[in-house]
Amino acid sequence: MEEVKTASFGKVTTKETTTVSGAEAVIKCLLEEGVDTIYGYPGGAIMPVYDELFKYQDKVHHVLTRHEQGATHAAQGYARVSGKVGVAVATSGPGATNLVTGIADAQIDSTPMVCITGQVGSHLLGSDAFQETDIVGISTPITKWNYQITKAEEIPEVMAKAFYIARSGRPGPVLIDITKDAQFASLEFSYKKCSGIRSYKPVPDLKMDEVENAAEVINNAKKPLIVFGQGVILGGAESLLKEVVEKAGIPAAWTILGLSALPTDHPLNVGMVGMHGNYAPNILTNECDVLIAIGMRFDDRVTGNLDHYAKQAKVIHFEIDPAEVNKNVKADYPVLGDVKETLQALLNLLKPNNHTEWHNRFKELYKKEYEKVISHNLDLSAPEIHMAEVIKEINNFSNGDAVIVSDVGQHQMKACRYGKFNKTRSNVTSGGLGTMGFALPAAIGAKMGAPERDVVAVIGDGGYQMTIQELGTIFQTKVPVKIVILNNGFLGMVRQWQQLFFDKRYASTEMVNPDFVTIAKGYHIKTNRVTERSELKDAVKEMMESDEAYFLEVKVEQEENVFPMIPTGAAVSDILLE
Repeated sequence: MEEVKTASFGKVTTKETTTVSGAEAVIKCLLEEGVDTIYGYPGGAIMPVYDELFKYQDKVHHVLTRHEQGATHAAQGYARVSGKVGVAVATSGPGATNLVTGIADAQIDSTPMVCITGQVGSHLLGSDAFQETDIVGISTPITKWNYQITKAEEIPEVMAKAFYIARSGRPGPVLIDITKDAQFASLEFSYKKCSGIRSYKPVPDLKMDEVENAAEVINNAKKPLIVFGQGVILGGAESLLKEVVEKAGIPAAWTILGLSALPTDHPLNVGMVGMHGNYAPNILTNECDVLIAIGMRFDDRVTGNLDHYAKQAKVIHFEIDPAEVNKNVKADYPVLGDVKETLQALLNLLKPNNHTEWHNRFKELYKKEYEKVISHNLDLSAPEIHMAEVIKEINNFSNGDAVIVSDVGQHQMKACRYGKFNKTRSNVTSGGLGTMGFALPAAIGAKMGAPERDVVAVIGDGGYQMTIQELGTIFQTKVPVKIVILNNGFLGMVRQWQQLFFDKRYASTEMVNPDFVTIAKGYHIKTNRVTERSELKDAVKEMMESDEAYFLEVKVEQEENVFPMIPTGAAVSDILLE
């Protein structure tokens, strides 16, 4: 124990310190931050931390993934459904570089994650020692912050900063690299959570004049449209969004990561915007008089050709990150701040309203999309099973309460377009980076982050094989995730582009697949395969009712396309229905 005299009152207090190794300090820091689950893969340079972790097995659950990339995606899935910081651990060299894809994915999708890597001894830095890689240099462009620890006494303060930075403001990934000698060395351990860092201001101050200006424009709008993104979820402002939408009577559309912030069957929820979004919100983006963007960043997949994006509209942008304002789309009325604060302030100033005639335009265009696209995607008389049918069956048995984790490709668009979501944090997918292989490990983390919820991974036969080894993690941990493979024997989204824009030259997109059911059986996972529509309902029912991990392969139409579609370089209003 050491005595600490406070400067302002002269009181003497005691602060408990204990002599520990740097490796044990890392574990104690995790415990101080409330971490109970971490994902990782051991190796030489991180072995001291793993040795200490062995002593804390009753307090920290370590999940041994089968690849370090799997560890990052699992940590992402955990963070996305729980709202906590995900943690991934790896050794130096290839262990560290295998984290890079997941880190980049977390950065662009604003997922709070702390990655801890081992590093060669500090005396070997820069010598090209065995398994030495400059992971700090490599990860600098794709992390919110990173730091290399070379002295044990740095560990508590740096780890506290890491968790604060990862979760505060616009969340993101942080990487901490720790040399092996720092892990072995001793320090007097004491921990103080970080509550602020000089020069780092994670949340801009709320300016009421910005909110008042926005409220005036919204109150006077004739054809307003809200587009909401993941920022609403990250800010915990879902209920406020719903109140704003309902009070002002404004149709609301979502980005792919904003999905589930507002229930999909809410009468003012008008669907998804973007390249494969719904017809009405895309068309009417270029007809609205006020576009209200909430917690979204105007990604190119949302906007299409910027020269023809909402030029007729006054743009209001609610955003926590100043770097995103005016980056792609000029905001006439930027509103910076925490979305909970800004939406609450806005709600107080909004006048009750309804835009029935304007809303009816969305309904009319939806009928057109239903006739041209949706009815065909759900056509039970078609010779082969459509992907949308599978998603609909999952909805029927989940009642819209499941977490759906999708990979990247055609099945991802179908899962987002046809999935039913009643609860927030229910749609987990790779948005900005578009990482194939994301879903299987992310579903593991999602289930551990929300063990009371059903978690269904919807994956294509291409992306599935990029991280198929994580079936071993499922087998070892017995985590009861449901895995649905929509098998069309193609890299479907690339094949669709080849069909539409490359005269059907299917270059390197046809998949010669293994027997997926046999592989899953090898990991002692319950399995089933559906090849006929008549088998689908019972198979999905059996899967959803299983209290164990379950693998379901569904053979779907090989050359099904995803429509609507905005061709690259086109305006959102040039969206194609077929």
